[in-house]
Amino acid sequence: MNILAIIPARCGSKGVPKKNIKLLNGVPLIGYSIQTAQASKYINKIIVSTDCEEIKEIAQTFNIEVPFLRPKELALDKSLDIDYIKHTLEWLELNENYIPDFIVLLRPTTPMRESHIVDNAIKQMIDDTNNSSLRSAHKSSESPFKWFKIKNNIYMPIHEDYTLADTNKPRQSFEDIYIPNGYVDIIKPQTIKKYNDIFGNMIASFVTEIAYEIDTIEEFEYLEYHITAKDKN
Repeated sequence: MNILAIIPARCGSKGVPKKNIKLLNGVPLIGYSIQTAQASKYINKIIVSTDCEEIKEIAQTFNIEVPFLRPKELALDKSLDIDYIKHTLEWLELNENYIPDFIVLLRPTTPMRESHIVDNAIKQMIDDTNNSSLRSAHKSSESPFKWFKIKNNIYMPIHEDYTLADTNKPRQSFEDIYIPNGYVDIIKPQTIKKYNDIFGNMIASFVTEIAYEIDTIEEFEYLEYHITAKDKN
């Protein structure tokens, strides 16, 4: 099967300047996602989608394909995943006559992955053809139904089915909630064509341990400390 990994890495990053190539324990952040894809037993094509020449050059040091630069209008703060994924698919079909069976999306901002877990997700999608996509998530340690919104400077339950008294119940009183974490997303090209959306209407669940995402310098520094402490042990 044609299993394509797309690793998106645009230039702009307000929270952490040059985040995608910033060194994390001596390795450019994007390198972790590249190495995970290279170690997969299913992924057989890897594309880095970037609008940045510097990111392209660093990615190529890992012997990765960066056959084009993403148009700047597809790399804005408000650009959607579907924009660069469609661009990648169209370029590959036009220039290489290549159409993947599955797209494995590996965002650099979730660097700490195990390739065999990514492979488990791919196998799950291959085995269950009814799902339009797969999305990883981890269990929330606390139910969001215990949280508040504020209206006229007064706390209110975040959902109309719950009362203020409900917010004081123990967390075990609420159903489990899962937080998407960017560990791995798997998409069918036909889902994009049918729904003009990357996930469609049947998103398979894939539960992982807590996955650390990097959006701020504090998260970057915490993860570096976590890796360093792990290496010492």
